[in-house]
Amino acid sequence: MFSSFMGWVDARFPATKMWEDHLSKYYAPKNFNFWYYFGSLAMLILVLQIVTGIFLTMHYKPDAALAFASVEYIMRDVNWGWLIRYLHSTGASAFFVVVYLHMFRGIMYGSYKKPRELVWIFGMCIYMALMAEAFMGYLLPWGQTSYWGAQVIINLFGSVPFIGPEIALWIRGDFVVADATLNRFFAFHVIAVPLVLLGLVAAHIIALHEVGSNNPDGVEIKNHKDENGIPLDGIPFHPYYSVKDIVGVVVFLFIFALILFYAPEFGGWFLEKDNFIPADPLKTPEHIVPLWYFTPFYAILRAIPSVAGSAFPGVLAMGAAQVLLFLLPWLDRSPVKSIRYRGPYFRWALVLFIISFLALGYLGTKSSADSTLFINNTVLAQIFTGTYFAFFIFMPFYTKYDKDKAVPERVTSK
Repeated sequence: MFSSFMGWVDARFPATKMWEDHLSKYYAPKNFNFWYYFGSLAMLILVLQIVTGIFLTMHYKPDAALAFASVEYIMRDVNWGWLIRYLHSTGASAFFVVVYLHMFRGIMYGSYKKPRELVWIFGMCIYMALMAEAFMGYLLPWGQTSYWGAQVIINLFGSVPFIGPEIALWIRGDFVVADATLNRFFAFHVIAVPLVLLGLVAAHIIALHEVGSNNPDGVEIKNHKDENGIPLDGIPFHPYYSVKDIVGVVVFLFIFALILFYAPEFGGWFLEKDNFIPADPLKTPEHIVPLWYFTPFYAILRAIPSVAGSAFPGVLAMGAAQVLLFLLPWLDRSPVKSIRYRGPYFRWALVLFIISFLALGYLGTKSSADSTLFINNTVLAQIFTGTYFAFFIFMPFYTKYDKDKAVPERVTSK
């Protein structure tokens, strides 16, 4: 009966073909390691965010006079409302943790190199859409940090010469951050950006399965096939990796549950204390910083001095820091993909890049007037900003002249 039913479906919709193309007959390299858990974990969190977001919208009021109270109502009076809200807020930070690790794996193993340039571009578009989604969602609780953080970020668009003020006015929907801003951010956060995200995720997966997955050796498994056209170094994604991913999911859910039930605010890193205070346009918080996943780029923004009172040079640098990530497939001139066979120049450059990114993330949470290790935070931010940009600017040179090792023809078992 099931076979007859599936035959009826397949005659009208390619269900079995999709199952085979993307799971049971999609051959992935047999040497995946734990770095390859994060793609499936990102999919899991995306589903979690969509489901919890749907339930939150059932009780949330996108009204400047009611938004904060509606969040308090969800937390205090809705059955399991506190759990749904914390699942969503903790899930947002978990999403960025997983995505940043997924991106790091891509850089480490050269997953952006030919023939996967488009896979990387789609992934970076997902990252940018995710940042927009997080920024718009953070305004919705209408707390002090939400309100003033939105005020600062939107005003940055106003620093763009000629068209900046009009762009900022269009984003706000008013001359100040007000009810119109909240309504349009709610619409974008709940409908527009999630639709874009889902489309980009589908494109990312389709592009990946068209060219095949990379692996820790950076060897193309399609180059060696048996008489049936099956890669000699490949195994079906299902059931092997679909079952293996369950291990990663269990470990992730265990850590996620510990944070969710014992430290959902995570010491102010996931939910800041000022955001538990209703938005007050007449009272500016002492220290306004974005949430941790924006702080590296916020530190770059503050590290660049203003020109004639305009923050546009900092905005330009902040934008360039993200655009350069899109250009990685063309900046890297090495014929080698994986860090296993890369020379010392790339290895040291990657270490310095990671240190600079983490340091900028930390400095973005601190006041620029303070000091760290007896060095002014602004000076430190400028040093690490220079290191961040140097990784990309000099990449065509140190990757071209690096002392790479010989790459094996077939994947290794380690």
